[in-house]
Amino acid sequence: MLVIFAFALSSCSSIKDAVTNAERLQWKLGSVSGMSVAGINLSGVSGFSNINPLDIVKITSAFSSGQLPANFTLNLLAKNPEGSGGSPNSSDAIRALNWRLLIDNVETIKGDISSPITIPGVGQTATIPLSMSVDLLQFFKNQGLQSLVGLALGIGGSNGSPARLSLKIKPTVDTFLGPFTYPGEITIIDKEFRGRN
Repeated sequence: MLVIFAFALSSCSSIKDAVTNAERLQWKLGSVSGMSVAGINLSGVSGFSNINPLDIVKITSAFSSGQLPANFTLNLLAKNPEGSGGSPNSSDAIRALNWRLLIDNVETIKGDISSPITIPGVGQTATIPLSMSVDLLQFFKNQGLQSLVGLALGIGGSNGSPARLSLKIKPTVDTFLGPFTYPGEITIIDKEFRGRN
């Protein structure tokens, strides 16, 4: 009985530490990688005029058919800042992370993580890759082909950045009493780390 009791206390302590770490987390948009439009890799391209003519034909064909799919990975950074409270140990505590992606303040797609997130210990930062698949033509109907490709290049081209993106997240954390979902969304940008407050 004593062994079982000690194990239960240890488990409860571990969960408590994980929850404390999760509550301390600060979030920021990191890099964008693997940008492709209509299946054409644009991650190393700096401008529309630098795209291979054959690739332009493929992108134009997709645009003419009424769709312009862009696929990329948005790397979300989660930092457990230095300071009092929390634990130095990493742990799996966030079981869901509902997110909504905004491009130029236009809401586009939404999703969730496919597996629990490992919460970094105090003083550590974790990178969480989120796979994005957005039909640019669906959300930016009034823009032409070059403008939409320019948008993709501005996000994930060779000179791109996540500055035109923001992410609204709502984490769900495992607790003693079951899952707890944050009461409000956190808006994540690339300029600074942001937390619940």
